[in-house]
Amino acid sequence: MNQSDFLKVVLPLKDKVFRFAKRLLISTEEAEDATQELFFKLWRNKEQIADYKNIEAFAMTMTKNYCYDRLKSKQASNIRLVHSNYKEKETSLEKKIEFIDTIDIMHSLIESLPEQQKLIIQLRDIEQYEYHEICHILDMKPTAVRAGLSRARKKIREQLTKQYNYGVS
Repeated sequence: MNQSDFLKVVLPLKDKVFRFAKRLLISTEEAEDATQELFFKLWRNKEQIADYKNIEAFAMTMTKNYCYDRLKSKQASNIRLVHSNYKEKETSLEKKIEFIDTIDIMHSLIESLPEQQKLIIQLRDIEQYEYHEICHILDMKPTAVRAGLSRARKKIREQLTKQYNYGVS
């Protein structure tokens, strides 16, 4: 695979890889480092990755594994989940504050989920991966992915309902 082909295939994955890394790691800087490291590894092995049917799934799997390795390392003692990919145009201050509050609530609800459900929500609802791709990335069976997603959504829905209906009879 030459440089031009490599860039055409791998460069469009940059944002997805970054967001996925950011879901797993503490900060933008950690996610940027992970993204850079992943692309360096892909570049070093560009001849071998041409053989893969789904390079995107391969890259996301590499991202997951790299991030897990970082989480296990001694340097990662302060890592927690964070994610925000919202860019807004002009809105009122009240709407901005309401949106920020909602995002904070969603972050905390997602953080309260078991690790596997967090990843499934990230890949399916945020990154818009298909079920078979999530199965490949997380090395899970389709029924387990669907069940995990269903449970995660149900728990978030119940918590949001409880949050917003508080004091309403």
